[in-house]
Amino acid sequence: MAVVYRAKDLNLERYVAVKILRPDFSKDEGFRKRFHQEAKAAANLSHPNIVTVHDFGLDGERLFIIMEYVPGTNLKSMIREQQVIPTDKALDLIIQAAQGIGYAHRAGLIHCDIKPHNMLVSPDGRLKVTDFGIARALTTILPDEKNAYVWGSPQYLSPEQAEGFPPSPASDVYSLGIVLYEMVTGKLPFFSKDATELTRMHKEVLPVSTRNFNPEVPLTLDQIILKVLSKEQTSRYRTADQFGRVLENLKESYKINAQNNQISALLDSSSVEKKSKISSNLSTVEKKQSGTFDWKTALLALLAFLLAGGLIPFWLYIWFSLNSGR
Repeated sequence: MAVVYRAKDLNLERYVAVKILRPDFSKDEGFRKRFHQEAKAAANLSHPNIVTVHDFGLDGERLFIIMEYVPGTNLKSMIREQQVIPTDKALDLIIQAAQGIGYAHRAGLIHCDIKPHNMLVSPDGRLKVTDFGIARALTTILPDEKNAYVWGSPQYLSPEQAEGFPPSPASDVYSLGIVLYEMVTGKLPFFSKDATELTRMHKEVLPVSTRNFNPEVPLTLDQIILKVLSKEQTSRYRTADQFGRVLENLKESYKINAQNNQISALLDSSSVEKKSKISSNLSTVEKKQSGTFDWKTALLALLAFLLAGGLIPFWLYIWFSLNSGR
């Protein structure tokens, strides 16, 4: 829909991102409305994990949005580069995404287009969600609505969105689950070049366990991911906030286990070191004791020899004296 440029705000002397609607879309009233909706939706959200919108306007025939500039890359590029993202790092990033999306849910908005391309990651590891172009306000969603045209990215769409049914916060949770699955395995749970077949897979095919692709994925995390990829909305976590809290608790438990293992290892090494030191001390004492015993024995033997040697002439003198007297 748009092209994004990095620009410099000369008044405030800072870099910003300028998103300009493509000329071929600018003439379409529907696209113009959605572009404006993106600006309004994001402008009402102020959260560390959501890209801030500074301004919106029309320059000639060009509609533009001025946003916070986030240095770094997007999550999709990170996945392509790293293939598999380590579990602790994946959890940290997806928790941030869940916090941003959870804030949007509390504000009455469903993002509807969660995908790693729309998650920007700065060099210091801060993740920010962007692109609220097809976001829906909860107040505008009718329970029985059915849309003939589906908006969103087929690889990350929830089953209900893929079928044209109204989205809910649980729809965003499903998409976050797809992203997390891709992060820890390097693969999408469902893939097809045909959009219709991909839609069918989201609705009917059960995802393969992440551990089939990456045995390093902890079993509990695998179970959580499979839960959020449930076909029924009621079987998932209801909001991104709830999903994020579950992941935070899991991350904390991993941290505690790691600390306990580290303490156990230190205690074990300390115990081995103490045993080694005690053994060394005993050996030294034994050597000292052994050395002392041999030295004393040698002195006593020498003294006995000298005494015995000194008495021999005396006894010989006595013996000869007695015999000569006879």
